[in-house]
Amino acid sequence: MRKLKREIFVGLAGMTVGVLGVVRCVNPEIVGEAAAVGALQEEAAMPIVATGLMSEAGKVTPKAGLHTPYVMPVFKDSAGSPLKNRIYSVAGFGRTFPDLQDVHIVAARKWGVPPVKDREEAERRKDELVYVGSNPFYTMDKKMSYSIPYLVPRASDLLQKISRNFLDSLAIKQIPLHTLIVTSVLRTENDVRRLRRFNCNASEESCHRFGTTFDVCYNRYNTVRHPDGPERRAVRNDSLKWVLSEVLRDLRQQELCYVKYEVKQGCFHITVR
Repeated sequence: MRKLKREIFVGLAGMTVGVLGVVRCVNPEIVGEAAAVGALQEEAAMPIVATGLMSEAGKVTPKAGLHTPYVMPVFKDSAGSPLKNRIYSVAGFGRTFPDLQDVHIVAARKWGVPPVKDREEAERRKDELVYVGSNPFYTMDKKMSYSIPYLVPRASDLLQKISRNFLDSLAIKQIPLHTLIVTSVLRTENDVRRLRRFNCNASEESCHRFGTTFDVCYNRYNTVRHPDGPERRAVRNDSLKWVLSEVLRDLRQQELCYVKYEVKQGCFHITVR
């Protein structure tokens, strides 16, 4: 019985080899395709720093990674054609973002922390606040001298959502990526007093005291570029402002925030809801 099984196995193996030989003679290209599939399978199991894509010539070309220039993603529709959304902006910044101090302060008191006296007290209140330093999605303004980079968790999540949605909108509209600049966040009572000496428009009942409110600049942005990559296409600040206004309008309509268009300060004043 064991001898019979061995003979059957040898016979099937021989038939398989024969069939593969005939296929190879009829269609030699299939060998190259199989080799490419094998190479890609091996690539999938390798660390990301060593991975690559099979080119038409059969050579492995490097993928984009941490140390290669960023390539703008191309979105395509169901037919495979490049998809590009237009910039529409909003129907007037003042009309679209009319939220005044009265609604901002109600939300700030509801979701925020008790006002912080000074920066020393802020250090002791870190269990109530989240640090919001610069990251890949937004940048804290270097000139920010009247506030400290802390928000309540709810407001920190909103800032992150705005920043990510802005980058997504730029990508789908095929606009070179830029990150937002945050010009003001949590202000202590001392910060408010100092600011009022130079800015008569600064309110003594500032929403920034509660950690629920932040300002995002609309006339300055940081261009995302690789230091060794090619020069990026120049983009007007107005175009970026229009895209940002679309993002803020959508989030405001979802009742996630209040937004006021600040003309003199050149920023959107945003409070979490």
